[in-house]
Amino acid sequence: MSKKIKIVADSTCDISPELTEKYDIEIHPFVVNLGEKSFKDGVDITTDDILKYYRETGNLSKTAAAPPSEYEELFSRWKSDEYDVLFFTISSDFSSAYANASIAAQNFDNIYVVESANLSTGILLVILAAADMIESGMNAKEIVEKLTEIIPKVRASFVIDTLEFLWKGGRCSGVAALGANLLKLKPCIEVVDGKMSVGKKYRGNIDKVLPQYIKDRLDSTPNVVRRRVFITHTFEDRAPVEAALQQARDSGMFDEVLETRAGCTIYSHCGPNTLGILYIEA
Repeated sequence: MSKKIKIVADSTCDISPELTEKYDIEIHPFVVNLGEKSFKDGVDITTDDILKYYRETGNLSKTAAAPPSEYEELFSRWKSDEYDVLFFTISSDFSSAYANASIAAQNFDNIYVVESANLSTGILLVILAAADMIESGMNAKEIVEKLTEIIPKVRASFVIDTLEFLWKGGRCSGVAALGANLLKLKPCIEVVDGKMSVGKKYRGNIDKVLPQYIKDRLDSTPNVVRRRVFITHTFEDRAPVEAALQQARDSGMFDEVLETRAGCTIYSHCGPNTLGILYIEA
């Protein structure tokens, strides 16, 4: 009798409630600290809380993965002869989640820890690819092996409206942030080999920049996996988001165009008015 497969992931995958329910995925929240107060990403804190805290104090929220003991407690709930568990984490270059989960998994023979080498819905693309493989009847070992081929093909990028959050978080220099703001530059942040790098820099207001950014990304990857694409963002204004969704649909490159809002962990680093298009290269 073949085992059932359960997908569990950390909250940095930015999954929507609808997809969580559709694919029966369990989410394990990162910790988000506002000063001395701790919250659980997506459970008892929102991105609005983070922005309010930043505007009131000038300080950024801090995020953290669980310690190995907490992952061990999580995995113990799925210790069963009936289940194999695929646990997906953010890139090990961004967090200790993969290392800590891997330590915990050593005590179980049915836990497979998968490092996405990505963040946000770059992780979710890998998760849903695994969900498709589960549906096709593949076992856990076969899925993990196949994912090693898929993970390097995930194309994840975002355009950042302001470098203030990246600067405050120590991910870019104050001089670079000041220069970008003065010139109204909107950098494209790409995830390559599990690390963030700066791609093309756009000039102008964010709502004017986004159509060119999406066009550039799709033009640079003519061969894509048609199954799905994500537009992931931190916008309150619906107009730029709707325009981006429609542009992705109009490209005719994807069967399904999905929208998600970035959760607290990702928001803590990119701030408001960030938008990305994420898909898998064929």
